[in-house]
Amino acid sequence: MKLRVLLCSGAVSLAQQVYIPVDGPPSLPQCTRNGSYATAIPSHSFREFSFTQTETVKMATSRPAPTTTTTFAPNYSRLSSLVPNLTTTQWGNWDPASNATPTDTGVPYGNASWTALWTAIPWVNFTRGIYSTTVEPTPVSTSELVLPPPEPFVPQTCYTFPKDFLLGVAASAVQVEGAVADEGRTPVHMDAISLLSPGAANDFVANENYYLYKQDIERIASMGIGYYRFSIPWSRILPFVLPGTPVNQQSLAHYDDLISYVLEKGMLPAIVLHHTDTPLEFYPNISDIGIAPGTGGVGYTDSGFQRSYQNVSFEEAFVNYGKIVMTHFADRVPIWWTFNEPLLGSRNGHSVNAVIKAHARLYHFYREEIQGTGRISLTLNDNFGVPRNPSDPADVNAANHFNDFQLATFANPIFLGQDYPDAFKDTISDYVPLTPEDLAYLNGTADFFSIQPYTATVVSPPPNDTIAACAANMSHPLRPYCVTQSTTTTTGWNIGYRSWSYVYITPTYFRTFLNYLWNTFRHPIAVTEFGFPIFAEAEREQADQEFDSPRTWYYQSYLNEGLKALWEDGVDWIGAFAWSWADNWEFGDYNAQFGIQTVNRTTQERRYKKSFFEYVDFVESRRQT
Repeated sequence: MKLRVLLCSGAVSLAQQVYIPVDGPPSLPQCTRNGSYATAIPSHSFREFSFTQTETVKMATSRPAPTTTTTFAPNYSRLSSLVPNLTTTQWGNWDPASNATPTDTGVPYGNASWTALWTAIPWVNFTRGIYSTTVEPTPVSTSELVLPPPEPFVPQTCYTFPKDFLLGVAASAVQVEGAVADEGRTPVHMDAISLLSPGAANDFVANENYYLYKQDIERIASMGIGYYRFSIPWSRILPFVLPGTPVNQQSLAHYDDLISYVLEKGMLPAIVLHHTDTPLEFYPNISDIGIAPGTGGVGYTDSGFQRSYQNVSFEEAFVNYGKIVMTHFADRVPIWWTFNEPLLGSRNGHSVNAVIKAHARLYHFYREEIQGTGRISLTLNDNFGVPRNPSDPADVNAANHFNDFQLATFANPIFLGQDYPDAFKDTISDYVPLTPEDLAYLNGTADFFSIQPYTATVVSPPPNDTIAACAANMSHPLRPYCVTQSTTTTTGWNIGYRSWSYVYITPTYFRTFLNYLWNTFRHPIAVTEFGFPIFAEAEREQADQEFDSPRTWYYQSYLNEGLKALWEDGVDWIGAFAWSWADNWEFGDYNAQFGIQTVNRTTQERRYKKSFFEYVDFVESRRQT
């Protein structure tokens, strides 16, 4: 557990990790050193040999059908006055291979206007999936629910998970739904990624979850998962984006049925309002989606938070969309997130300002007008920065700067009622100052801290510069974080087993990260994405993809370190959501497979991976009753 000292503005790390020099092999603290095996000499004997072996056949435990119904807010019939004058309509599908032409030219929000939003973009190789209507589910066969052979070495701690620990899986609409031009949906900025990066795979089909959602929910519930985390695309609910434009009746019916089916299968729905899918109407040119290095940008792509469309700000339009979704579904949804990893989609300081204020407005709307009893947060990203040398104050300062920029920028105002951190204000010159009134309104507008800690990053200062000099230089190559990021510590070893690009298995740092979050921002913590793509998994035979031991080790080791944080360090860790419930579209790539199910890209058949069984079993076998 890390050492900390409290200052007036919060907690500041003194050290992240202590290296303990040890000669020779490690001790075995879990074994009794003075027991009989410490000094006894093994005996040897012959006996009749036979091929005997014990193999336990264990089945996954499906979610039981609910016996009671819990509500978290009044239903829409009682909340409709909060979003007055809504009109609903529906649109068709857009298929560039079709010769059909809309005939309602001149109607402001008719099919011709809707189609024009698709034909305005020069799509390349636009394809459709094999489904065009919702597929009714079939029960998962018993043979698929037999647990695989257990790992021979698993964490040996005896800690338990609280009875109400949230065990979930997650995915985002833009990465799994497909059917991007069906039933009224209009383009979002990530749909254009294959146009911006030639050779990148597109999301036009993805997992066809839009039509296969019932089967996917059936499969997930059959494994015993408690929470199904998904996102609802703004452009499906409001194809023309703005307040006063028609609401898509088909999309309301779709997500209403999806939520009902989740509940029918004994799980609970958890909804993200914005997960990297800003309507394309906010972009005058698709080239605006990218953020060029050296231009002072905050994130990697522009999610349009700072933009306006027809003189309506993103903030105003998004809050309107959020109110529509919440009033329709808040009665049955216990957990909401407004934004997912907003830092990565922020272009500048105005982007951050729009996000935190839109989030706070929806929080107040949910609590004060809807009077909802569920929980709300927003999910932040940070591959936890740890100092290269914990004994070097410069490295510790660099790690604090790295984490502050990514986390405290949003978390200081929302969780602590405090101003932006210096790491953000010193780097982003156009940040919008927060007044005392702003901070009072923002403070406490999240019920738990939501984080996505895939891995860790070893941090030190810039090699030939200072952090301050980098922050002041708009074109500095290390902006916006202004630190050196590495994967090796002072020992020269990598921090963990590497799978793909940036992802390393770093479970001990996960425990440290939970301590950092809990002691800094002082709210319960939910891990809303964590996962692991095995190196070159897409090139393996089907059976080898299913027997994914390294991903199992990832989940078991992370969960085990979380238990230590819970029981030994006093951290209030409330839940974990695996990313993802199936291999999906990883923003231009289908071969970066984070899923705990495989997906056949031709037939859309799903198959469980070993890690799915082990992820659920690790928690449920240790859950308090």
